[in-house]
Amino acid sequence: MSDFPELPAQAFAKRDPSPDGLFYAEPRFVTHIDDRAVAAVTDLYRATFRPGDRLLDLMSSWVSHLPEEVAYAEVVGLGMNAAELAANPRLARTVVQSLNDQPALPFDAASFDGAACCVSVQYLQRPVSVLREVLRCLKPGAPFAITFSDRCFPTKAVAIWQADVVDNADLVTAYLSRAGFDRIEARQILARDRFGDPLWAVVGRRPD
Repeated sequence: MSDFPELPAQAFAKRDPSPDGLFYAEPRFVTHIDDRAVAAVTDLYRATFRPGDRLLDLMSSWVSHLPEEVAYAEVVGLGMNAAELAANPRLARTVVQSLNDQPALPFDAASFDGAACCVSVQYLQRPVSVLREVLRCLKPGAPFAITFSDRCFPTKAVAIWQADVVDNADLVTAYLSRAGFDRIEARQILARDRFGDPLWAVVGRRPD
């Protein structure tokens, strides 16, 4: 069943329909936003998550952008490339999984104090199904922070994300709302200017 039955099926299609595992088979040890935007993500995480939290880094890679000075109980990373995950020093445990093939998460209910997804939400073909799973895995009141810029792999981002008529902050807000999150706040943290990449954040919480 579609996450958005009111939209045409091609809204969540990709220009490159080949399996995601092929595209992500080779590790990419690069950041997909510039240093200023990375620092803004880190500041958001510092304000959103607490020391001692158990965190889920969804669609993770070789860097999680968490503040270095903060100690967390555990950070679990789920991503597409084993080599990238293995190189991430913040991850205590890793899971290699394609969420477009299998949106169900292999974690217990209410087992995380917070979750993050950095510059990857644009690749989800069943975003509400995945976010419902994140909701299930979070403790009551726990935050889920989604950040994104205007960069993407255009052949792998879903069509609706690249549609000029869609505000992507509104789209992510709709994802979270339909998945069951509340207290959703969306804001642009950085504007695109001569200094670098823009950055948006949408944060929702599992209802109490």
